[in-house]
Amino acid sequence: QLQMVESGGGLVQPGGSLRLSCAASGNIFRLNAVGWYRQAPGKERELVARVSTDGISRNYLDSVKGRFTISRDNAKNTAYLQMNSLKPEDTAVYYCNYPDDFLYRAGYWGQGTQVTVSS
Repeated sequence: QLQMVESGGGLVQPGGSLRLSCAASGNIFRLNAVGWYRQAPGKERELVARVSTDGISRNYLDSVKGRFTISRDNAKNTAYLQMNSLKPEDTAVYYCNYPDDFLYRAGYWGQGTQVTVSS
């Protein structure tokens, strides 16, 4: 598949945890940094977390620091987003993409996976 495939979302109570997965083509995946994005109803898509090609450098949106962890396994062509201490404001559709690739950001967004945090 050309597009990345997100999975692992669901309905969870505040304070709960989810682990999202992003499967991609190995030839493309291992050459690019990976980002997790989210889009809440009525809001623009925002970058939540980013991980470098080797998995060493990680960056996060301020509102998720200390709660979310981005990682990648290049051997499995997969990126992950571990989300702990979830809050209602984390509710959104979560996507993965290559933040440094203009073509993918413009036209190759996948279906995303829905995360809903509610009591």
